Formats: sequence, structure tokens, C-alpha cells
Amino acid sequence: QVQLVESGGGLVQAGGSLRLSCAASGSRFSSNHMGWYRQAPGKQRELVARITNGGVTNYAESVKGRFTISRDNVQNTVYLQMMSLKPEDTAVYYCHANVPGFFSYDYWGQGTQVTVSS
Repeated sequence: QVQLVESGGGLVQAGGSLRLSCAASGSRFSSNHMGWYRQAPGKQRELVARITNGGVTNYAESVKGRFTISRDNVQNTVYLQMMSLKPEDTAVYYCHANVPGFFSYDYWGQGTQVTVSS
């Protein structure tokens, strides 16, 4: 079992910045692939950024150059630094963990709201 707790969401003006944090517990964090997803009202949940257990990152095209995902394997935390925020970034942001193995498991946090005003 993996427990994920997000924090850092809030209301920010367009052009501003926020940093989301996701504290993980319950498994070997360094072995897990971690990611951030978001879901806007009326839309499907989509991948924002992902970081593998080896530190390889990938991003949605819409956030490349503006968002940075990172992880701290000592603090068991994954971060999403968001800069140059746009109103279309408004969504609930979810932390995701994938525990790799013969049987792969996925876990989700409860989500944190990010609202970008124009």
C-alpha cells in the first residue's frame, strides 16, 4: 500500500507560480515511478508530468518549459514546480504512484485544487 498526500494548491493569478508537493508513505519510494495528473471540470484526467525511479522525466506538451517535476528520495516526496501559470491550468491535480513489478500497482492521492485567475 502507498499513501499519497498532496499539498500546495491554491489560487494564483495568471503568470504566477505554485509548487505542489506529494508526500508518500507505505512502500519503497525510490523504487516507484511518480507522476502528476490533472482533471479540469468536464474533462478527462490527463498526465501532466512523470518521473521514473531512475529520474527520467516526461511532460505533457502543454506544460513543457513551464512545469518541472522532481523527487526527493530521502524525504519521500515528489514536487511539481509550476511557473507561468495560465487559466487553462486550472484543475484538480493528483499525485500518482506506480509500483513496478510482476504485478504493477497504481495509487492516487486525494487531489489538490489549482485555480489560475485571468
